[in-house]
Amino acid sequence: MKRLICLLLSLMLALPVAAAFAENVGDSLVVGIYSTHTTELRPLNPMERDIISVYNLVYESLVTVDDNGLPQPMLADTWAESNNGKTWTFTLRENVTFSDGTPLTAGDVVASCKYLLAMSANEDPNAKGFYQTIQYMVSDISATDDRTVVVKANKRSYYGILYALTFPVVPASQVDQPNPLGTGPYVVASFEPANYLWLKVNEKWWQTRPQVQEIMVSLFSSNKDLITAYEYGRVDTAFTRSVAASQYKSGINSLSITYNTRQLETLLLNHESFPLGNLNIRKAIRAAIDTALISKNVYMGMTVDADTPISSGSWLYYDQESTFSYNLELAQQLLTDEGWSDTDGDGILDKAVEDGKKNFVLRLYVYEDPENDVRFETANMIADMLKLLKIKVNITTMTYEQEKEKLSAGSFDMALASFQMDITPDAGFMLMKDNSANYCRYVSSEMTSLFNTLRTNQNREDYAYTMQAIQQQFANDVPFICLFYRAGAILTRKMYTTVRDIREFELLRGIEAFGR
Repeated sequence: MKRLICLLLSLMLALPVAAAFAENVGDSLVVGIYSTHTTELRPLNPMERDIISVYNLVYESLVTVDDNGLPQPMLADTWAESNNGKTWTFTLRENVTFSDGTPLTAGDVVASCKYLLAMSANEDPNAKGFYQTIQYMVSDISATDDRTVVVKANKRSYYGILYALTFPVVPASQVDQPNPLGTGPYVVASFEPANYLWLKVNEKWWQTRPQVQEIMVSLFSSNKDLITAYEYGRVDTAFTRSVAASQYKSGINSLSITYNTRQLETLLLNHESFPLGNLNIRKAIRAAIDTALISKNVYMGMTVDADTPISSGSWLYYDQESTFSYNLELAQQLLTDEGWSDTDGDGILDKAVEDGKKNFVLRLYVYEDPENDVRFETANMIADMLKLLKIKVNITTMTYEQEKEKLSAGSFDMALASFQMDITPDAGFMLMKDNSANYCRYVSSEMTSLFNTLRTNQNREDYAYTMQAIQQQFANDVPFICLFYRAGAILTRKMYTTVRDIREFELLRGIEAFGR
């Protein structure tokens, strides 16, 4: 049901409804984004989130992802897999050129990919780049002629590799240069760091010339300045993830559109910390946390449901709403079944154990985040919800580095943490034994087997079937608690797209086709 509602709401954003709130864009658009670190235009190594949405208008990739979340051809016209998914052969479209008229070749694709692979191998984790997960998908790439690209899969020879091939393609001679040429609908006409980025139509684009011929991107050093600029009409459109944007509702001359991000907010539960190793205890905590109330009161509704690491808006989502519903009575019964009660009347559950009586007291760690000051409020709400079960929660605030150290050492009971999920739908990094982000020390041979199967699925039907089983296993085991995905807001007075699924990193997607 939640998926159906999400799809219906997405459809409501289509042009016929949106046009009632905002006028259609003409031949130009002024966009405002937050940007303080981009001093050079380097699409293969982007430094900031929203600038990637701008890059995607200048640079194109072998594969794109459609409104349904499915891989589709872009620079590649066709592809085929062989050798049990270990080899993927892509044929490029004919007559595609860079903005200076130079033909696109397979060598450009290969050079762009190899640059990313080299970057991802950097020993410094902070220098691996935005596209670093490509190293887990691609072991080698080569060109057999000007239009044929051959990709050798890494150990993961499966459907997910197509998502990894959405990186921007630039000329082979310019992979390490600022402001390289692109094949996309727009070109960079001018760029002044911390001030503006001006795009004009690419006259040599291989598709139909866009209606919107110029896009001026104004760069702001704070979300406050960005929203102020929108209020005073200095920009037509503003992108923001600030919860303050929730106050802007669609009206006569303005539209507020929610977009999906890849930031998953979680409550981690340490399975090696008593009593969280007990499945019924984890189920009780899950049943006692009202994620909808947290979303409404703390995040002002700027979230997307996520019972598991798969967003409710994804084509892979499997609805298990009854399993994840807020149910305080169920939580209390589960605790009682496990022998917890308040024997001394002090308002805290206790239980007899081998070395005496144990009170139900948990440590909850939360890290300070300049861009997410609402996380501490979330911790307080969770503590209040668990207090209704007579579970005492002691909250400790620390830095990101301090919390990560605690998580890595397994020295915690519960922790609020966010994960930036990859474009490839595969959460094995946090759910398989001994993997890098399995901070909860969750061990399940069934889950590991499911991910091993997923990574052999070479078509979308098998991939979806296995992903459904993974979500069912997640519901059964409660490795941790998914609160929701963060959402952002597009504030605009001019409607510039009719795409159904507006996503982070692609906030201008569809502007090139608007008005056709």
